[in-house]
Amino acid sequence: MSQPSAVPVVERVDARNRYEIRVDGKRAGLTAYRDHGAQRVFHHTEIDDAFAGQGLASRLVQEALTDVRESGKRIVPVCPYVAKFLQRHDEFADLVDPVTPDVLRWLETELA
Repeated sequence: MSQPSAVPVVERVDARNRYEIRVDGKRAGLTAYRDHGAQRVFHHTEIDDAFAGQGLASRLVQEALTDVRESGKRIVPVCPYVAKFLQRHDEFADLVDPVTPDVLRWLETELA
């Protein structure tokens, strides 16, 4: 069980195409992506039930999107959580590309 005072750490795990958030060394959640040229397409976010209600998903996505900004890429929010987060956080609006049928077809092929 994690301690409330533990500081969550977010790291990009390129080999697994995702960002992970860890609490006390345990993976508490992830947001998964695939890179499509200059776009980072986010397609899934999850937080383990044991860590629910601690604001970890928001912190995870915030740090992931900040990393995307620093890398010079664009954001495509296929994941409903990432899309909702972006609606509430205008500071990333300049990085967002629309979810298009072409991107969805490409992503489906990538994930198959």
